[in-house]
Amino acid sequence: MHRERFYTLSASCPDRVGIVARVSSFIAEHQGWILETALHAEPPRAGEAVGRYFMRIEIRADSLPFMLSEFRERFAPLADELEMNWKITDSAVKKRLVLLVSRQEHCLYDLLARWQSQELDVEIPCVISNHDHLRGFVEWHGIRFHHVPVTPDNKAAAYAEVQRLFEEVHGDTMVLARYMQVLSPELCAAYPGRIINIHHSFLPSFVGAKPYHQAYDKGVKLIGATCHYVTADLDQGPIIEQDVIRIDHSDAVEDMVRYGRDIEKTVLARGLRYHLEDRVLMHGHKTVVFR
Repeated sequence: MHRERFYTLSASCPDRVGIVARVSSFIAEHQGWILETALHAEPPRAGEAVGRYFMRIEIRADSLPFMLSEFRERFAPLADELEMNWKITDSAVKKRLVLLVSRQEHCLYDLLARWQSQELDVEIPCVISNHDHLRGFVEWHGIRFHHVPVTPDNKAAAYAEVQRLFEEVHGDTMVLARYMQVLSPELCAAYPGRIINIHHSFLPSFVGAKPYHQAYDKGVKLIGATCHYVTADLDQGPIIEQDVIRIDHSDAVEDMVRYGRDIEKTVLARGLRYHLEDRVLMHGHKTVVFR
């Protein structure tokens, strides 16, 4: 990460000759200083005539003679010509995270520790939970805590309240830090690519409340975790990050649960960082992650 302020341009478009030349020439024509570039060409998928091109470019902010609003205005005609999906962000503007959690606290503890040490350079305006037992811990950090109970009879109202709170604090990203409820399709549709979840990688084989116990009974040899974007299709959203660790017959269920919590924390933190740094580009359910 660069110390100086920079802008991050992330984009994808149908592949063709000259994309990099056109974009880099635009930046150079305005005296833009490119700090870092990542590029990837994806071959055509079934039914597509051309592949997809992905790029992420960091530009030194003080090298440009104008602010982001004017950059967007000037770049838009070129982006339209290239049929780009694109955005540009400012490293000086902190992203705002809203954390959702249920009873399992390990991911919440980890994220708040990273935030407090400034390793995670974001703003966390509030935490939302369907249980009240973590209120004291969250408020000790100076963060607002909202208890929004979820029952079979009030789900629509509960998720409407979650959405209201997210909008009220101008949230950028919603993080399900072991939030053990299924979000409504309406809430998922409202924030595509802005809701991040973490779960164990035993799905779809071991579903339910005790996947580690089921995995133990079957004698699995790997434990993993997956960080992904949330969609209306349960646990089928675009994948951001994954990892695994090896286990053997000597590990008890309690060991597996502990290993699982450790890897869930790590994978969520890594995936969230990639998202915050605009390193994740999507085309449909396909993700390209520039690490």
